[in-house]
Amino acid sequence: MTSAAVPDHPWLLPGSLVPARAARRTPRDWFVDGVLFVASLLWVLIAHGDVTSATPEFGLNAGPAWLEEVDLLVGLLVSGALWLRRRWPVGLAVATAPLALFSVTGGVALLVIVFTVLVHRPLPVGLALVAWQLLSLPVYLAVRPDPTLPVWASAVWTGLFICVVVAWALFVRARRQLVLSLRDRAERAEAEQQLRLDQARQLERGRIAREMHDVLAHRISLLSLHAGALEFRPDAPPEEVARAAGVIRASAHAALQDLREVIGVLRAEVGSEATPERPQPTLADVPALVAESRDAGVRVTVVDEVIEPEAVPAAIGRSAYRIVQEGLTNARKHAPGAVVTVRLAGGPGDGLAVEIHNPWPVGASPTAIPGAGTGLVGIAERVTLAGGRLEHGRDADGGFRLTAWLPWAAR
Repeated sequence: MTSAAVPDHPWLLPGSLVPARAARRTPRDWFVDGVLFVASLLWVLIAHGDVTSATPEFGLNAGPAWLEEVDLLVGLLVSGALWLRRRWPVGLAVATAPLALFSVTGGVALLVIVFTVLVHRPLPVGLALVAWQLLSLPVYLAVRPDPTLPVWASAVWTGLFICVVVAWALFVRARRQLVLSLRDRAERAEAEQQLRLDQARQLERGRIAREMHDVLAHRISLLSLHAGALEFRPDAPPEEVARAAGVIRASAHAALQDLREVIGVLRAEVGSEATPERPQPTLADVPALVAESRDAGVRVTVVDEVIEPEAVPAAIGRSAYRIVQEGLTNARKHAPGAVVTVRLAGGPGDGLAVEIHNPWPVGASPTAIPGAGTGLVGIAERVTLAGGRLEHGRDADGGFRLTAWLPWAAR
């Protein structure tokens, strides 16, 4: 989950642009509201003084004396009501709509309300309020005729003020919508990036778990092979027994260590920044793998026909290593004591061929090692993802053959 970014100086922004304070005024909002309240109040006093003066300075539209007293009270009330414009702009606009028919002192407050509705509410609502202001203009001029200007000039002058306020409000509205749109895009991009990171971590953990499965299967097959030899050769020389016991102890220790790593991978938190890593074997580690199997008593013959083995890409070499490891593990499980032939061939541009062959097992082995049956499935998936081919099964000679071809691009 990602949270909206909070700016360094939220008090300089409107509350609608600060997610953490969307329901409250910011210091900037309090300042703006205070300035508008004072400006509206000053206009109430100036307008009332001008229309009731014997020598008006501004030439405002005067009316009957009783109307001016009512207008003064209305102007004061609507100026105070400006403090509610952020919470109930439409309600305030509806309540003050009749003032557009006669009020001079409420002129500034009415324009502020129009501005607020245009900025903060759906555009049709704001345009409806503007239309009401324009339609009420003839009534206003009839109630308060201008003594110095003709009717058309007064209408143009008043309409100009309204148009300026509308244009300013639409500009502010567009700018705020742009800011909110950019913020939304940034938050969605951050969320998508976090999702991609989480997916990458999960894929990496799954890959490491599959690698550990292959390693554990290899270790446990060695353990079973040596334990079976000790079980069926109780009269073996002490040196062989000690050597087999040492291999069992070392393999068990390595298997436990690998198992701890698997559990650590599976228990890792989703949001953890640390991605578990372990050294990955390549084609150069195949001789050590073969030597380990030979130490366990498996007869392995290796035919290495790889051209420029040092140039094998790491990913291809790692896949080849896993294929050989799975082939040797299967041979120990299902055909103990059989001769296993490992053949590696290929070069740049021709691809890398890996072949493991052993005689078909006759009958059930008393030391057969149980397996999950998913080793070849995982190898097939690995080879497919690498763009190669995998075949396995009984061949024409009656043996079991595991053959894979991996792409190796020319340099």
